[in-house]
Amino acid sequence: MSLGKRFLRHPLVQRGLGRLAASYLRLVQRTNRFEIHAGSAPQGGVDAWMDAHIPLIAGMWHGQHIMMPFMSRPKDRVATIISKNPDGNINTIALEHLGVRVMRASGARGRNRATDHRAKGGAEGLRGMLRALKDGESVAFSADVPKISRRCDAGILTLARLSGRPIVPAAVVTSRHLRFGSWDRACLGLPFGRGAIVLGDPIYVPRDSEGDAFETLRRFVEAEMNRVHARAYALVGRADRAALYRDPAPTAAPASVGDVA
Repeated sequence: MSLGKRFLRHPLVQRGLGRLAASYLRLVQRTNRFEIHAGSAPQGGVDAWMDAHIPLIAGMWHGQHIMMPFMSRPKDRVATIISKNPDGNINTIALEHLGVRVMRASGARGRNRATDHRAKGGAEGLRGMLRALKDGESVAFSADVPKISRRCDAGILTLARLSGRPIVPAAVVTSRHLRFGSWDRACLGLPFGRGAIVLGDPIYVPRDSEGDAFETLRRFVEAEMNRVHARAYALVGRADRAALYRDPAPTAAPASVGDVA
């Protein structure tokens, strides 16, 4: 391990950076003029709309996850999951300072669960999110297939299927931002601009969904997440440049997507 990485992984350094990140995000939130749109809720009816669907599963693209705490209200209880990798410690500290409960677990998506010991961590994370939803906490879930930008993984649908709670595609963007060259084209908001928070209509996954029906829903969730991001960027007058790196557009929605299982 390099000297620089050892320095960044020192507990005192990570605590300081985590707190600094949280302070910066609060500055971004306070100095941008945010407008909020939630599903089909009329203007001014966002609070009632959210109350009707909580606890929910906020589906986000990985590159947009940095500012997701902005979508929660002071009274909301929100949990998320972050890898046990030491590089996730700073994000964990920042989110906890912003009022988000963090669960640490190793992911196992896309791996051979029969042979990969990390599958236990993935199962542990799924159980933790199911408990959170059962206890009334909403869950913020990064829905990408690992290392593939804006390709929806089956994990978020599995969580919705087992919990009975809706997936709500979510986007938080600002007119002034930095775009990184990482695989997810991560975006960090800058102060003193305009912001948009867009929540899509809730998507329920029936308990018996499998095979082609499950894949159709997965593609629909992917399409809706892309749609809310495009709308959010349009509201702040910017192009969604990360969309250039996604896979071809998914198919349209099945007729029963909005029905509760």
